[in-house]
Amino acid sequence: MQVRSPRSARTVRDPVHHPVFARWYARCSAAAESRGMADVRRRLLGGLSGRVIEVGAGNGLNFAHYPGTVSEVVAMEPERALRALAVEAALRAEMPVDVAPGVAEALPVKSEAFDAAVLSLVLCSVRDVRRALAEVRRVLRPGGEVRFFEHGAGGGRVMRATQRALDRTLWPPLAGGCHLSRDTVASLREAGFELGPYRRMTIPENGPALPQSFCVIGTAWRPLSDTGAGGG
Repeated sequence: MQVRSPRSARTVRDPVHHPVFARWYARCSAAAESRGMADVRRRLLGGLSGRVIEVGAGNGLNFAHYPGTVSEVVAMEPERALRALAVEAALRAEMPVDVAPGVAEALPVKSEAFDAAVLSLVLCSVRDVRRALAEVRRVLRPGGEVRFFEHGAGGGRVMRATQRALDRTLWPPLAGGCHLSRDTVASLREAGFELGPYRRMTIPENGPALPQSFCVIGTAWRPLSDTGAGGG
């Protein structure tokens, strides 16, 4: 893994600490694999190739679904308990997976070092979406691909009002900093990415629509003409 320096790696270690949520998330996400999430992960990652950075890898459930055309995955996860589970998952992966601490807003890797970036259920919980996406843009080569699967704003007027109310009150402290009403597609556009095909869906697809059920899966690119994402 190409890190900026040992000092920068140390300064970003364990900036996020949600041990209770991490245990709950690990159990629930593993159970969801057999209820359709494994298929979503395969759809998200299918066709990727080259060096990939996964931002907010959680407990590493994506690792089993990367195709053989991926040469290496650098997986950033700031929460210690989830990172330990991701390390275990990396040992079972079929390609090299390097798990490291690091927050989305300050990725400790060189600029233009990756062919693709994966954002999977992470933008809901980052502190600064604009800065996180600027970092993703920086570490991708021009023309590099973003695969995203995120939950956020959805439903009718009452549901969206409920999501906003929960974001202002109970949800973030209970759910590890997660927010329900963010708009991933709009954020990617504002960050200068070129949007490819995307699809809105609910998870579970055939279950009741809860405030956290509204998701979007798709592709975006750092423009080929983009030379201004910063140095490493």
